[in-house]
Amino acid sequence: MMKKTDLSLTLFQTGYCVHPEKVTVKDGSWKKVKFPALVGLIEHPEKGYILFDTGYAEHFFAASRKFPYSIYPKVTPVYFEDEQSIKNQLSAKGIYPEDISYIIISHFHGDHIGGLLDFPKSTYICFKRAYQFIKDKKGFSAIKNGYLPDLLPKDFLERVIFLEEGDGSQLSDDFSPFTEGWDIFQDGSLFAVDLTGHAIGQMGIFLHDSKMDCVFLCADACWQSRAYREKVFPNPLAYLIMPDVRSYQENLIRLHQLHEHHPKWKILPTHCQEIWRNDQ
Repeated sequence: MMKKTDLSLTLFQTGYCVHPEKVTVKDGSWKKVKFPALVGLIEHPEKGYILFDTGYAEHFFAASRKFPYSIYPKVTPVYFEDEQSIKNQLSAKGIYPEDISYIIISHFHGDHIGGLLDFPKSTYICFKRAYQFIKDKKGFSAIKNGYLPDLLPKDFLERVIFLEEGDGSQLSDDFSPFTEGWDIFQDGSLFAVDLTGHAIGQMGIFLHDSKMDCVFLCADACWQSRAYREKVFPNPLAYLIMPDVRSYQENLIRLHQLHEHHPKWKILPTHCQEIWRNDQ
């Protein structure tokens, strides 16, 4: 059962990439549009500051400098200034790397783990299957899966909590059609669900925010809010680099059903311009 713990969620933009809209929604235009890389800062009354992903950082460009990793920013050009890193944005607010207790990793694409190296004391939380899928990938195999190996800290395994190693939970009808989840801190404040498709072991997070109330951080289960509202699938070109197309489609349908049957949940895709504009 989810408890209305006094959580606070703040979204930050850490740069953006550009890509033809039609790839992300099949009825879109071929015009290139901006996809912001959003990061969530969650303040928990007992656990302190928690990040949901880390977005872009200068490390992304260092890790993608050499071939074949240089293909990544060529396919999806990235626009980023150093002050946009989550580390620097938080520092400007008086929150420093050592203040971040946990980093929830939705999945291991470069635009989601770009800033991990900036937080050397934080504990990581992710699905083990997400890590297992990418851990040995290098070169073209890594690039195909959006992964830049140099972004993963060398002591990752010493600092990570794999949720599957704990007990899962049967979710109440409030989360339907999602039926299985993990109570991250065993206090009813944050529930994780598996959103495999865009990436293996991609994680979404349900929480109650003190301002927005019911929030579902759905990572890249879709790229635009219109996709889940209207059940619009991406162009088949997007499936070429997707490791589990069927699960992606099933989870997009689940997002649509959640929106239709439980409109109280505010669904937040990581790269949606609409979400970023509305949060300002």
